[in-house]
Amino acid sequence: MPPYAAILSVLGLVGAVIAGVYAVSYAMAPPGRLDGGPYLSGGRPVEHAVSRFHVRWYAVTMVFLAFDMEMVFMYPWALVVASVGVKAVVEMFLFLGLLMVGVLYAWREGALRWV
Repeated sequence: MPPYAAILSVLGLVGAVIAGVYAVSYAMAPPGRLDGGPYLSGGRPVEHAVSRFHVRWYAVTMVFLAFDMEMVFMYPWALVVASVGVKAVVEMFLFLGLLMVGVLYAWREGALRWV
Protein backbone atom coordinates (compact mmCIF):
# COMPACT_ATOMS: atom_id res chain seq x y z
CA MET A 1 0.00 0.00 0.00
CA PRO A 2 1.49 3.38 -0.97
CA PRO A 3 2.14 5.82 1.89
CA TYR A 4 -0.29 8.42 0.54
CA ALA A 5 -3.19 5.96 0.19
CA ALA A 6 -4.26 6.46 3.81
CA ILE A 7 -4.33 10.23 3.43
CA LEU A 8 -6.30 10.01 0.19
CA SER A 9 -8.80 7.60 1.73
CA VAL A 10 -9.36 9.92 4.73
CA LEU A 11 -9.79 12.91 2.40
CA GLY A 12 -12.25 10.88 0.31
CA LEU A 13 -14.20 9.91 3.44
CA VAL A 14 -14.31 13.54 4.61
CA GLY A 15 -15.51 14.63 1.16
CA ALA A 16 -18.21 11.94 1.19
CA VAL A 17 -19.41 13.01 4.66
CA ILE A 18 -19.57 16.67 3.61
CA ALA A 19 -21.46 15.77 0.42
CA GLY A 20 -23.84 13.61 2.47
CA VAL A 21 -24.55 16.43 4.91
CA TYR A 22 -25.29 18.82 2.05
CA ALA A 23 -27.54 16.21 0.39
CA VAL A 24 -29.54 15.67 3.59
CA SER A 25 -29.83 19.43 4.11
CA TYR A 26 -31.06 19.93 0.54
CA ALA A 27 -33.55 17.06 0.83
CA MET A 28 -35.01 18.21 4.16
CA ALA A 29 -35.08 21.98 3.51
CA PRO A 30 -38.53 23.52 3.14
CA PRO A 31 -39.44 24.56 -0.40
CA GLY A 32 -39.12 28.20 -1.38
CA ARG A 33 -37.11 31.00 0.13
CA LEU A 34 -37.11 31.69 3.85
CA ASP A 35 -38.17 35.18 4.91
CA GLY A 36 -36.19 35.37 8.15
CA GLY A 37 -32.50 35.95 8.47
CA PRO A 38 -30.00 33.92 10.48
CA TYR A 39 -30.18 36.27 13.48
CA LEU A 40 -32.72 36.55 16.28
CA SER A 41 -34.05 33.01 15.79
CA GLY A 42 -35.15 33.71 12.25
CA GLY A 43 -36.56 37.17 12.85
CA ARG A 44 -35.49 40.20 10.88
CA PRO A 45 -32.57 42.11 12.44
CA VAL A 46 -33.47 45.56 13.70
CA GLU A 47 -30.10 47.15 12.93
CA HIS A 48 -27.12 46.45 10.72
CA ALA A 49 -24.55 43.93 11.91
CA VAL A 50 -21.70 46.45 11.89
CA SER A 51 -23.57 49.22 13.69
CA ARG A 52 -21.78 51.15 16.41
CA PHE A 53 -22.08 50.29 20.05
CA HIS A 54 -22.96 52.82 22.71
CA VAL A 55 -19.89 54.16 24.50
CA ARG A 56 -21.02 52.77 27.88
CA TRP A 57 -20.32 49.22 26.66
CA TYR A 58 -16.61 49.98 26.55
CA ALA A 59 -16.65 50.48 30.32
CA VAL A 60 -18.48 47.16 30.70
CA THR A 61 -15.80 45.59 28.52
CA MET A 62 -13.14 47.02 30.81
CA VAL A 63 -14.78 45.41 33.84
CA PHE A 64 -15.00 42.09 32.00
CA LEU A 65 -11.35 42.24 31.02
CA ALA A 66 -10.34 43.06 34.58
CA PHE A 67 -12.05 39.97 35.95
CA ASP A 68 -10.97 37.84 33.00
CA MET A 69 -7.31 38.75 33.40
CA GLU A 70 -7.60 38.13 37.12
CA MET A 71 -8.62 34.53 36.51
CA VAL A 72 -6.03 34.02 33.77
CA PHE A 73 -3.20 34.97 36.11
CA MET A 74 -4.58 33.58 39.38
CA TYR A 75 -4.72 29.95 38.26
CA PRO A 76 -0.99 29.54 37.55
CA TRP A 77 -0.24 31.66 40.62
CA ALA A 78 -2.25 29.27 42.79
CA LEU A 79 -0.11 26.39 41.54
CA VAL A 80 3.21 27.98 42.51
CA VAL A 81 2.38 30.20 45.50
CA ALA A 82 3.41 27.57 48.03
CA SER A 83 6.85 27.12 46.50
CA VAL A 84 7.56 30.83 45.87
CA GLY A 85 6.34 32.14 49.21
CA VAL A 86 5.54 35.64 50.45
CA LYS A 87 6.91 37.32 47.31
CA ALA A 88 4.19 35.67 45.19
CA VAL A 89 1.47 36.79 47.61
CA VAL A 90 2.69 40.40 47.57
CA GLU A 91 2.89 40.41 43.75
CA MET A 92 -0.63 39.01 43.44
CA PHE A 93 -2.08 41.62 45.78
CA LEU A 94 -0.34 44.36 43.79
CA PHE A 95 -1.83 42.91 40.61
CA LEU A 96 -5.29 42.70 42.18
CA GLY A 97 -4.93 46.29 43.38
CA LEU A 98 -4.15 47.41 39.83
CA LEU A 99 -7.22 45.57 38.56
CA MET A 100 -9.31 47.13 41.32
CA VAL A 101 -8.26 50.57 40.07
CA GLY A 102 -9.72 49.64 36.67
CA VAL A 103 -12.93 48.36 38.24
CA LEU A 104 -13.31 51.48 40.38
CA TYR A 105 -12.78 53.67 37.31
CA ALA A 106 -15.46 51.75 35.41
CA TRP A 107 -17.77 52.00 38.44
CA ARG A 108 -17.21 55.76 38.59
CA GLU A 109 -18.00 56.01 34.87
CA GLY A 110 -21.32 54.23 35.48
CA ALA A 111 -20.54 50.88 33.86
CA LEU A 112 -22.32 48.99 36.66
CA ARG A 113 -25.55 50.99 36.37
CA TRP A 114 -28.07 49.32 34.10
CA VAL A 115 -30.60 52.14 33.89
